[in-house]
Amino acid sequence: MSAASQEFTANAPEQSNNIRWVVCFLLFLATTINYMDRNVFGLVEPLLHNVSFMGWNAAADKFHQPVFDNNFGNVLIYFQLAYGIGFLVAGRVIDKLGTKTGYALAIGIWGLSSMSHSLVTSVAGFCVARIFLGLGESGNFPAAIKAVSEWFPTRERAKAVGLFNSGANASALIAPALIPFVTIRYGWRAAFLTTGSMGMIWLVLWLLFPYNKLRRGATQTQVNLEADFASQKAHGVLPLSALLARPGLYAFAIGKGLTDGVWWFYLFYLPQFLNRNYGLSLKDAYWYIVAVYMVSSVGSIFGGSLSGFLMSRGYTVNAGRKLAMLAMAILVLPVIFVPQMAHLFPSNAWPATLLIAIAAAAHQGWSANIFSTPGDMFPSTAISTVVGIGGAAGAVGGACFTWIVKRNLSLHQLLVFSMAAGAYLLALLIFQLLVPRLGAPIDPTLTAELEAEGEDI
Repeated sequence: MSAASQEFTANAPEQSNNIRWVVCFLLFLATTINYMDRNVFGLVEPLLHNVSFMGWNAAADKFHQPVFDNNFGNVLIYFQLAYGIGFLVAGRVIDKLGTKTGYALAIGIWGLSSMSHSLVTSVAGFCVARIFLGLGESGNFPAAIKAVSEWFPTRERAKAVGLFNSGANASALIAPALIPFVTIRYGWRAAFLTTGSMGMIWLVLWLLFPYNKLRRGATQTQVNLEADFASQKAHGVLPLSALLARPGLYAFAIGKGLTDGVWWFYLFYLPQFLNRNYGLSLKDAYWYIVAVYMVSSVGSIFGGSLSGFLMSRGYTVNAGRKLAMLAMAILVLPVIFVPQMAHLFPSNAWPATLLIAIAAAAHQGWSANIFSTPGDMFPSTAISTVVGIGGAAGAVGGACFTWIVKRNLSLHQLLVFSMAAGAYLLALLIFQLLVPRLGAPIDPTLTAELEAEGEDI
């Protein structure tokens, strides 16, 4: 075996070893906690109407609360901007420290920051707490996607991403039940302590897991990518200039920038949407929220498995990924009809909820596939950096979309849902223009060596 391929396959466990699914489960738990920590603020929104510093005007109706809406939206935007800035740093740090150490550092920061929300006494306090939460949470996806590239073959990656990313949906099933239970007994501050402490428990499990000892070897795609980038490495690390020269980086970043904000819109504003359009309290809205995220879980796993299914039927990595993304982009389109549901079914929230559920499911399927594309374009040693840059673009796009939502959701819902519906097809078109073909240039020598040794592709 050549030195290049030996570097990635020496002492790798057998591919029949299912320990990779234990890793996937740990990633799922971390993502569940990650989303629970960011969800709490949206879930306690009705309780914040009674918090004087948030600015709710009891003399006005719920559709005319400019001070409260501005304060609430600004707190969300501070999180999103910090999340984006954190991505720029977190990805590079994780690539340098390694997945295990980098992930531990990230969840330690965000867990403590989540608990710090319980101490705030002003809007500024919320903003500061959300800034540190965003900085810590920005490490989750760069670390998780890097872990997937290190443990899973190419055909399984989108499925693995779909499985662990369904933690976002699991959090939405657990949090709407857990948070009211806690807040009714102990107040809204206890909600942040509850979810933040879960991160500390996960941190202990992660530190005990022998990640580096059991890690698998490289896939054929990864070895080919390492060979393609080998001449640009400096001391074993790819410089940013080498990554910034690749159109794949911009395709991934633009795709995230255009679509991440749509998911955050569902995540942060669904309780408010149900409350203001249908008069549902958080308790009354529980099963509607559960339905959205149960359907989303199906979409995450189905969409993530779809590209692998296509590849197993003879489709290339390029065709498999992009056809799956196209299918998800088309499934999002009916969400444009959500504003009409309140007029057609003014006392029934289910039609609008189900349209949102289908769109959220399609987003998760889309996300599983677009998150897998860095592993199709870049070596594992650079994946966290690429995911970090894309995540930063997603956070900036999310903040911009939140700015539009906070100014238009109450009175101009069609604008918001039209933008949500069209974002994915636009993102895929740009991706295709920038990256006509996904996958690594094939090195026949390395390919033959790996195939002879039975390595997965």
